[in-house]
Amino acid sequence: MCAGSAPQDETMNPSPPNSVALRIIPREQHSISRKQISSAALRVLYRLNEAGYAAYLVGGAVRDLLIGGQPKDFDIATDATPEDVRRLFRNCRLIGRRFRLAHVVFGPEIIEVATFRGSGDGENGEGDRHVVDGRIVRDNVWGTLEEDALRRDFTVNALYYSIADFSVRDYVGGFEDVQRRVLRLIGDPVQRYREDPVRMLRAVRLSAKLDFAIAPEARAPFADLGELLSQAPPARLFDETLKMFLAGSGLKSFHALEQSGLLGAVFPLTARALAFRGDSFRSLVEAGFAGTDARVADGKSVTPAFLFAVLLWGAVRAQAEREIARGVEPNLAWQRVSHQVISEQAKHVAIPRRFGQVMQEIWVLQPRFADRQKKRVFRLLTHPRFRGAYDFLLLRAAEGEELAELGRWWTHAQHTPHETLATELAVAPEVGVDAAAARSGDGAKKRRRRRHKPKAAAVGADSQ
Repeated sequence: MCAGSAPQDETMNPSPPNSVALRIIPREQHSISRKQISSAALRVLYRLNEAGYAAYLVGGAVRDLLIGGQPKDFDIATDATPEDVRRLFRNCRLIGRRFRLAHVVFGPEIIEVATFRGSGDGENGEGDRHVVDGRIVRDNVWGTLEEDALRRDFTVNALYYSIADFSVRDYVGGFEDVQRRVLRLIGDPVQRYREDPVRMLRAVRLSAKLDFAIAPEARAPFADLGELLSQAPPARLFDETLKMFLAGSGLKSFHALEQSGLLGAVFPLTARALAFRGDSFRSLVEAGFAGTDARVADGKSVTPAFLFAVLLWGAVRAQAEREIARGVEPNLAWQRVSHQVISEQAKHVAIPRRFGQVMQEIWVLQPRFADRQKKRVFRLLTHPRFRGAYDFLLLRAAEGEELAELGRWWTHAQHTPHETLATELAVAPEVGVDAAAARSGDGAKKRRRRRHKPKAAAVGADSQ
């Protein structure tokens, strides 16, 4: 069971559903109201119905509305083909090869419309499915509503809200699983994970986000099948990682990923660093996630570059120290190692170049904070990546008093007038915050230093 998930009684539904047994939950027995649904989604639902097609709100939106949440996206399932949807909506574009979808665009909002998936192999000409070593690499076989329900991943994601009578249609026991707050796969878990290994990460993410338990039979295959994640496209794992870490429950998701045994499959360098570098690195990682979650809660922007820099710092630092001990010039060592670590991680989770560059600059600037020569101090203060590197330094301050003092000095330096700071550096470039403040002309007595717990760094636009 993941961190934060309450124990569940698994005896009520001990086996994964693999057959259809329709249950219709009428309006008076569920909490969903049209007032909670995006007006754009309602327009698409009504238009499809008026054109003679079946159309339902489906998936995470239905699940979230049932537990009192506010969905981020509203997806629709229909018996209309993507081409049918495009003919009905001028503001529609078709996307995807693996899964053919229609996107109906209303300004900044996109309503995703998917045709009911079928269980056949596409030999009847109604679509195509391509399977490689058990993995579904393309699935565009159209089917019925019942077949579509069985093709979905978890029971709680296979609920359909009907705009025709405002009922919820449940074919696989998902309504009860939402009430019990449990994630259960539809069909045989081993087969479903082999079809798409990323479902394991999705189970971990949803359990952390929703405070749902992962059913024992859904969790059991992780140990044997986790290695299949190496076959998933790194770009897909990057997208899943963003959903996992940058949506407001990053710290819980990190703990859940580690406890599931899957951390090493997606961030092997991080897993090794946690095993060998002890509590100091763990504290850094947890503080980075806590800072990210706080920014999301405050409605501030976040970037994966800073968080990835935190996750990979243990590997970068260890390798850079070894290179320097071998006699490699420090700046060259940091540059070389930064590139190597990012390249190694990108084999598992893709790191777009624009983020990789930010990560490298944050790392390479860390040793420069210890150099307080006047010219170098002012040069660093005006560096375009100073803020992100400074935030990173504050995270590292938990490692010891020397780094904590360094963080305090650079905090002081940012809030000191240029001329005053130049004078302080000319007198004694190695001084700490307290001594510098004492010579700043305010006549204040030197106070006893108090050690403060470093606050979580601000992860967002300033760090980009």
